[in-house]
Amino acid sequence: MSGGQSETKIGRRGIAVAALLLTASALALLRPAPAFSQETELRGEVSESAILADQQRKARQLRAQGSLDQTPPAAAQNTAPTTYQPSSPGAVPDDDQTAGATDSIFDQPQVTDDPLVDTKAPAKPRRPSTAAQRARDAKSAAKANTKTADKKKAKKKAGEATDGTTTAATTATGDQADAAATDDDGSNRRAVTIDSVDKQKLDPGQERTASIEGQKVKPEDDPFAAPGVKVGTFVFRPTLEQGFTATSNADSSSTGKSAVLSETALRFTATSDWRENSALVTGYGQFRNSVSGEKINDAQGRIEGQLNVDLDNELRAIAKLGYEAAPESASSPDAIAGVTSQPLRQTVDGSLGLEKSIGKMHYALTGAVSHDFYGDAELTDGTSISQKDRNNTLYTATLRTGYEISPALTPFTEVELGRRVYDQRLDADDFARSSKRFGARAGLELDMGDKLSGEFSVGWLREALDDSRLPTIAGPSVNADLKWSPERGTTIGLTGKTEVETTTTAGQSGDILYSGRLTGERQIRANLTANSALGLDWRDYTGSDGHDMILSAEAGLTWWLNRYAGVTTRVRTEKLTSNLPGRDYTANSVYLGLKVQR
Repeated sequence: MSGGQSETKIGRRGIAVAALLLTASALALLRPAPAFSQETELRGEVSESAILADQQRKARQLRAQGSLDQTPPAAAQNTAPTTYQPSSPGAVPDDDQTAGATDSIFDQPQVTDDPLVDTKAPAKPRRPSTAAQRARDAKSAAKANTKTADKKKAKKKAGEATDGTTTAATTATGDQADAAATDDDGSNRRAVTIDSVDKQKLDPGQERTASIEGQKVKPEDDPFAAPGVKVGTFVFRPTLEQGFTATSNADSSSTGKSAVLSETALRFTATSDWRENSALVTGYGQFRNSVSGEKINDAQGRIEGQLNVDLDNELRAIAKLGYEAAPESASSPDAIAGVTSQPLRQTVDGSLGLEKSIGKMHYALTGAVSHDFYGDAELTDGTSISQKDRNNTLYTATLRTGYEISPALTPFTEVELGRRVYDQRLDADDFARSSKRFGARAGLELDMGDKLSGEFSVGWLREALDDSRLPTIAGPSVNADLKWSPERGTTIGLTGKTEVETTTTAGQSGDILYSGRLTGERQIRANLTANSALGLDWRDYTGSDGHDMILSAEAGLTWWLNRYAGVTTRVRTEKLTSNLPGRDYTANSVYLGLKVQR
């Protein structure tokens, strides 16, 4: 009985001792862990804080190892680490605090029987520091919040304080991590932290700017204008128009009949692209053929070039040269009745002028030559009538003197002297048709930019024929070439011209023709343009009271499908009234066509 009780007491004591040991072990396990110990499970993803702590521990070990290597032996003995003293009974030191511990808690266990144990694993790339990333985010947030002038100073100070705190904490971490990476790589490179890069000032020229798409683009003045083609040093802009005209009077004569005509028109301009001086070439050609009705088959056209050259001492030279070919109009005073086609009239003209400015005075001297020659008239019976006796050449010299009141207004006077010479001294009726020419005009030049520009003049014009039996052609002279733009997209033009028309009709000298034309153009929309014209011609026959008056009106629309093609249409009416027999006529027409340009 006593023996059993003693055994029971011993068993109870053993149980009590075991319970005390278990309790001590549990307390040891529950003691607070150092700041650098592992706080995550060994399985699964390792947190960045654990990696950072491990890198700090390695950096401390490296610094301690470096100090031991550089310390003399005596000093090393005095600075030997002291023996670990547990804070409580039964406590044991951490693995990383034991003498000679150099391995990381994240290192793989050593394998003794691995045949590839001598093979070195490649160095793992260093992961970016979380603290450095937080510092960059804080710095970016501080910079983004500096929008107003009142908040700039406060937020700048807060940003500097934040940068100072985070930089102090992260620089050491970055240096330690870089030192460990340097030791693993075996290189001796100087560590560069992310914070040191962030502190560098940004080059003002490399600052980010707004996108090109966000900038405002200036709209074109005329988005449907011909872009042109580069040909050498010229910009060539051709226009081709093809359409059909229904008219009540195909040849604009007193005996004209209705017809449907196919019309083809080609126009072009070529402008020089020179640094100095300038040149301009213009031309047109028009071809008409009958589709039904009265037979019409004719062509006409003109080409003209102008060259402007700036010389020394405010001297400027202007040269012009042109060629024109057109059939004689059926309403002309010299038109021949009973022909299948009127004679072709060809004109070659040219001029050379010099302009000089001395202070507010402007001088211009221009010499011009114009030669007209005619083809034969084809009669209905197959014969022809020669028109060589009508061939003549006109030589003129014009002197202009102007005074500049202001850059916008320059009044001027002009004197013209000339001589008309016929190829044949006497015509078929033995009349000497050559003549002397004299003209005087006074006018005003206007230069108000796009608002108003041009000139107009009035005066007197006279041509005295060599044959005393023929009266002198004389009368008032009116010339004008003005352009007025009352508002953007609207242009109004006024042209006026006075011409002397000669004739070979027996006993007659000729006439003076006054031509005036008022035009208007309105850009209704960017791709829709309206145009209109009013015309008035007055012909005064010399030596009689005969006269002709021609009134005309025209209106049209052009709708551009794109920049290169458009649809155009126009209506026109023309009426000639004369006190001479057999000259009155009326012609109405409608046109529809397609226009292409480049």
